[in-house]
Amino acid sequence: MPIKATFIIPPSFDGKVPADRSAGCTRVVYPVPNIYELQSAAVLEQVGVSVRYFDFSGNSKREYCDFVENDDSDCYLLWVVNLSIKTDLEAIRHILAKRHVKYVLLLGPGATYFSDKCAIDEKVIVVRGEPENTLYELFSLINEGEDISDVDGITIVRNGIIHNNKAREAIKDLDVLPFPSRHLLGSRHFHNPKLKTGPYTAMITSRSCPYQCIYCVPSSLTFSKEIESRRLSGRKPLIGFRSVENVEKELDLLKTQGYKAVGFMDDNFIWNEKRTVELAQALSKRGFVWGCQARVDSITEPIAKVLGNTGCRYVDLGVESFNDDILKYINKNITVNQIYNAIDLLKRYKVPVKLNVLIGSSPLETKETVLHTLHEVKRLDVDQVMFNIVSPFPGTEYYDICKENGWLINGEYTPTDVQRESIVNLPNLSAKDMEQLLFWNNIRYYLSPTFIIKQLRRFDNITEFSSAFSAVRRKLFG
Repeated sequence: MPIKATFIIPPSFDGKVPADRSAGCTRVVYPVPNIYELQSAAVLEQVGVSVRYFDFSGNSKREYCDFVENDDSDCYLLWVVNLSIKTDLEAIRHILAKRHVKYVLLLGPGATYFSDKCAIDEKVIVVRGEPENTLYELFSLINEGEDISDVDGITIVRNGIIHNNKAREAIKDLDVLPFPSRHLLGSRHFHNPKLKTGPYTAMITSRSCPYQCIYCVPSSLTFSKEIESRRLSGRKPLIGFRSVENVEKELDLLKTQGYKAVGFMDDNFIWNEKRTVELAQALSKRGFVWGCQARVDSITEPIAKVLGNTGCRYVDLGVESFNDDILKYINKNITVNQIYNAIDLLKRYKVPVKLNVLIGSSPLETKETVLHTLHEVKRLDVDQVMFNIVSPFPGTEYYDICKENGWLINGEYTPTDVQRESIVNLPNLSAKDMEQLLFWNNIRYYLSPTFIIKQLRRFDNITEFSSAFSAVRRKLFG
């Protein structure tokens, strides 16, 4: 009989909105399929494991516990982010108490950084960094009943002692990886309000980012990879690219599966004009609408033009601030003029623009700089804006700066929702100041007549409007 392995997303035991396990640093605004988990599931299927996938994030604790107590899986896997650690540890304690399982495996950035905290039992395996090659080796050994103690990239407990095995090198050829096992989602459909059209799925064409922004927590997979790379070499990992041909094969599969919209989770989707044009044309040829994340300094006129002509429904730009001194301090490596130029080019070719603004990313931040950024955002009349408060995540340079200067409330990092809470008191801006500025910035922006009228014109039906309205409501009020 093949080993039975089940991926589980537990309910939020603290009663708060569930953590977004794809982005890794926020709570859910609208559900996104976690393709990092689904790609790990595909690896298990490659080695003959019988895999299932259950999302209990919308269920009660009792429903989750009833499932576990009546289930017959040999192994369980959870993708852990910082905001979910407390819930996930409670969830696996229930598994360990009620079931005689072979192993519970914890993946993702929360498990990677807090590996010792997560290694609570000899049946718990923490899979650090990029999980795919580690999982392949682990389950090949588990299938054969072999010892797994020496596998690279894991943290385990033996005889009451925690062992952090040697870090595993990053995957060099992303084309060898199987496509995410989206079939495990069953009939569940996802909807991205920025794309309108559905069914929608997420996708990546590259891994990692070479830039050195001091605060940055990229996607949850990239952050896992960065944490482990720093353990191995003290440096950020090299970027991994999929070939355009490999991406096209996945797009063809998505087409046969009925998907119509793709949101790219690459930390940076746009690297050069040639690759961007090839990818954009591949999407257009297959009739997909799509959106991506990009740096402002990557937006050239040829790129803006091809985005506008190939169904790109949004470009997500991380601008953080409209103050050059702050941008320089956080090592963003862009200028305010470059932000203006990128927005102008995208609007010229009718590509919707979403801006990400980060409050408190520098000790230079004041109420005045935050209000100036809000003023510029409103003046530029872009399609969407997301305001967040910086959280100094362990593993980032900004965490070390805040720790050394005593800016962390209570002296240490605690998991927090960056869309609502602050854990930092800066020299010129307190945590309370940041929370109030965030709330009122959101109110002034999202409830302004200009924004409401502009958004109403975007929707073709009540389903699209309802989805977007729900996302805004969760953003404002939780």
